[in-house]
Amino acid sequence: MKLQRNGRTKALAIGAVAVVSSLTLAACGSNNNSSTNAGGSTPAASSSSTGGSAASACGSGQLLGAGSTAQQNAVTQWVKDFQTKCPSVTVNYQGTGSGAGLTSFEAGKVAFAGSDAAMKPADVTKTKAVCPGGQGIDLPMIGGPIAIAYNLPGVNSLVLDAPTLAKIFTGKITNWNDTAIKTLNPSAALPNLPIQTFHRVDSSGTTNNFTAYLNATDPTDFPYKATKVWPAKGGQSANGSAGLAAQVKAVKGSISYFEMSYATEGNFSTVQIATGAPAPVAVSAANATTTIADAPVVGTGDDLSLKINYATKAPNAYPITLVTYEIVCDKGNNASSLPALKAFLNYTISTAGQQSVTSLGYVPLPAALQTKVQAEISNLG
Repeated sequence: MKLQRNGRTKALAIGAVAVVSSLTLAACGSNNNSSTNAGGSTPAASSSSTGGSAASACGSGQLLGAGSTAQQNAVTQWVKDFQTKCPSVTVNYQGTGSGAGLTSFEAGKVAFAGSDAAMKPADVTKTKAVCPGGQGIDLPMIGGPIAIAYNLPGVNSLVLDAPTLAKIFTGKITNWNDTAIKTLNPSAALPNLPIQTFHRVDSSGTTNNFTAYLNATDPTDFPYKATKVWPAKGGQSANGSAGLAAQVKAVKGSISYFEMSYATEGNFSTVQIATGAPAPVAVSAANATTTIADAPVVGTGDDLSLKINYATKAPNAYPITLVTYEIVCDKGNNASSLPALKAFLNYTISTAGQQSVTSLGYVPLPAALQTKVQAEISNLG
């Protein structure tokens, strides 16, 4: 399924992309770890004075975030929306990758980190140093399927399954006319063309989700555990989801993985996944919603991390689906920036915020989960 993407959000620049905007949100709650978090810089002065309850609800100053490129396009849109209501706040989000974002958060350089993978226990321990009296928690913010995009002229429809994908990305299948691919696509005119795989070079939550899927569904051909750093030998690499998308666009015979928002933006051909369901499942928001709705909360305490069933065989459930999180301190946030952090997060999890990015290929969280996230935001201290 290909979606037409709003031209307002062109965020496919390779590398870290800074999104800086003035913001105002009268109706939002407030929460913000500012640039004065441990090791951070001093917050910028308010760009405007709104006065009264509006300024109080929005907070003021500079709000810094970094991390996931999977949520980069969503954050770009959220900031644009939020800025019309909260010009007293400046939000700067850098899409550096989930791993780098978490590192920045653990160093106290940002108020929140975007990550497509929940923190591990060792990560949580590290966050206690920058969350006095508390620790970092994972707040689910938006969902999205990971597209398997390819550049194969003349082949507009392609079905692959987990074992075939595992063999392709580990170099066991090296040509597009391989018997395994032909068996899944008997009517396709598959060329005698080498397969060129591309993976993320940076530490990435998207890679974590893709490797988790491959290992959960075919541990024999993909014996590597879920990891943010690509574990298999061979293939070529690029930085960020935008970098992978650029390589697939340019290289004939290529295949890679990145969020559907990038596939939508670039009008890529994408793989349908044979899961064992009655029919192969296309990458789409609706099919990802089916998967996310079935994901239980497995985090403890205030943490709301989820567990995706990558091996699902349910009809219309797209298995390679991620939930991208905002990592924040449950306690110990900078008091001066906390109102702005809460305001921004309350907007992103609101119905308006969730719906504002659906045209970009993102999937709103289930209403019950949105309510849980809102409750955690209100309790941030």
